[in-house]
Amino acid sequence: MARVRLSVAERREELLRAAVEQIEARGVAAVRIADVASSLGVSNALVLYHFSTKEKLVAAAFTYAAEDDLTHLRKLLGRRTTALRRLRTAVRWYAPTGQAKGWRLWIEGWAAALREPALREVTGDLDRQWKAAITEVIAEGVAAGEFVCPDPTSAALRLTALLDGLAVQMTAYPGAVSRARTQEWADEALARELGLERKALMAAVR
Repeated sequence: MARVRLSVAERREELLRAAVEQIEARGVAAVRIADVASSLGVSNALVLYHFSTKEKLVAAAFTYAAEDDLTHLRKLLGRRTTALRRLRTAVRWYAPTGQAKGWRLWIEGWAAALREPALREVTGDLDRQWKAAITEVIAEGVAAGEFVCPDPTSAALRLTALLDGLAVQMTAYPGAVSRARTQEWADEALARELGLERKALMAAVR
């Protein structure tokens, strides 16, 4: 059966989806241009036409994988409700027990970024966007008098660092931390950063 002719944008998206799948299955170091091409039944030359090198393909694949999650995060944080409710919803969603990005993919990306400058730039920019979004809503809550947080930027860094670390534990060592315990720790961390008791946090978001 003949392949449907795709626009340039559609072809790039198809290649990026395939690259994400191959990275998740094989890892950044092992994945090859040929793996992506073979999974779609296209030539290596076609993949290289759109991305020119494996490094550029991998960097673009990570950006593609993050875009939907970043968009969803901003929707959660932009809802018309209290900053506290928005933060708790976002933290629960971002946590490794929620529906945010595939953590195996991101752990692969962090490891590869140590050796690949292009990927380090991409993952670093995406990380800054996550933290900036959380920081902004913490600052909104402080301004509205919902809670006290003397340094929203540092609070956002500590929260995301905790969740990233838990994701590594749960992904690399299945069973090391339970889903319930992860949610409990996430709530405790959020309450602590906002100068609240966990009971007060839970009561406020019901």
